[in-house]
Amino acid sequence: MNQPHITIVGLGPGGMDQLSLGTYRLLEQAGHRYFRTAHHPAARELEAEGMTFTSYDSLYENAVSFEEVYPAVAESVMKEAEKHGSIVYAVPGHPLTAEMTVQLLLRQPAVPVEIAGGQSFLDPMFQALGVDPNDGFQLVDGTSFSAESLDKLSHLIISQVYDEQSASGVKLQLMETYPDDYPVTIVTAAGSREESILQVPLYELDRAVTQNNLTAVYVPPVEDETIRYRDFPMLRDVIRILRSPEGCPWDRKQTHESLKRYAVEEVYELLEAIDEQDDDHIVEELGDVLLQVMLHAQIGEDNGYFDVSDVIEHVTEKMIRRHPHVFGEEKAEDAEKVLQNWEAIKQQEKQGGKRESRLDGIPQALPGLLRALKIQKKAAKAGFDWGDEGPMWQKVEEEIAEWKEEEKAGNEQAAAEELGDVLFALVNVARSRGIDPEEALQQTNRKFSRRFRYIESSLDSEGRTMEEETLDDLDQLWEKAKTEE
Repeated sequence: MNQPHITIVGLGPGGMDQLSLGTYRLLEQAGHRYFRTAHHPAARELEAEGMTFTSYDSLYENAVSFEEVYPAVAESVMKEAEKHGSIVYAVPGHPLTAEMTVQLLLRQPAVPVEIAGGQSFLDPMFQALGVDPNDGFQLVDGTSFSAESLDKLSHLIISQVYDEQSASGVKLQLMETYPDDYPVTIVTAAGSREESILQVPLYELDRAVTQNNLTAVYVPPVEDETIRYRDFPMLRDVIRILRSPEGCPWDRKQTHESLKRYAVEEVYELLEAIDEQDDDHIVEELGDVLLQVMLHAQIGEDNGYFDVSDVIEHVTEKMIRRHPHVFGEEKAEDAEKVLQNWEAIKQQEKQGGKRESRLDGIPQALPGLLRALKIQKKAAKAGFDWGDEGPMWQKVEEEIAEWKEEEKAGNEQAAAEELGDVLFALVNVARSRGIDPEEALQQTNRKFSRRFRYIESSLDSEGRTMEEETLDDLDQLWEKAKTEE
């Protein structure tokens, strides 16, 4: 017996008249022929001529899904080659176009594989649809693609849409990003005498597809720009246009420095939306934060220093590097261990003299309470920490006493500094209790504002004003507001 060897040929998209003479002779002269499926125009015509072969259709009939059939077919083909030596394996279309069994055979090292060619279904697909592939097209596997990977500006061809179930999966993915009534075209047996073309709205796709392994779905390029509003490339194009000479005068004149205050404002508006637990408002404010990122990235691109791809690359690489327990071999049983790993990796990254102090890297522009909390956390990690609340409260009392002393002496500047020490000491107590002092103060701000507005509303409903009321009257309304809460 000769050495095992697999020659793979493509049966093309249609009947025997589309087979090359070389492919026909190779099949004719083969001692052992194996067809992935006999449900193909060329396979049926070859069989009618008296050519015998073994097909794997029985595996399809007994399998739950196509995904489990492909490995079984590839394994069987390899075993037949080991048993008989040289064999020919025939698949629909071209062996290297949308043919998973061929990919599995090419990946295995045991048996040499030779690709003998064949016509793919793409040429007859383009002919049937009347589209030019030079305009740009995307070919995806209907069993494994995701909506996020689609290019809506290109012709989209989806293969492996072989029955109602697979069409349903394709429909659901497409409806993630296309309108429900978007026109799609079902093309079956393109290029053969059995060719059929049917255009349907997307929501009817699964009801219109019948069982046939020669079916593909075509989705035309999007012309309505509103359909692309969910796509990142569309957002990038919008920002580029705004910053272009033909764009918006305000956007063109912005710099990193001029946008700083807007970034801060947008983040705080996002925090407010989160506190309100309003999902629609959160979406809106996240969009405003993203807009700031995109504007800064476009300014970097306009100046020739960086673009948004650099920003994305940096954060992606950092997230993978700092999560070895997810993307590597490290272990992290809980969130505390994750934070320990994170800090250890950050310290390794900082080696090389770029930072002189453990406190480096805390932004100067942070709100005072938040910056105090970060400073204390950094110091505590270095061991500069009492470890329990007793001394912390003593420090609070000590700082209050010093503040009062400076106030009594009339030293305004020193008193202000001592008040800062009081606040810093209180932040230390909050940290020991796991309380975010910035968030705690924001909660109090919201609570005060809510009760103050209640007083205003109550007085206004009675035609009274705050200026006319005594403090005792206002206090009574304040207590009423507390009670009603």
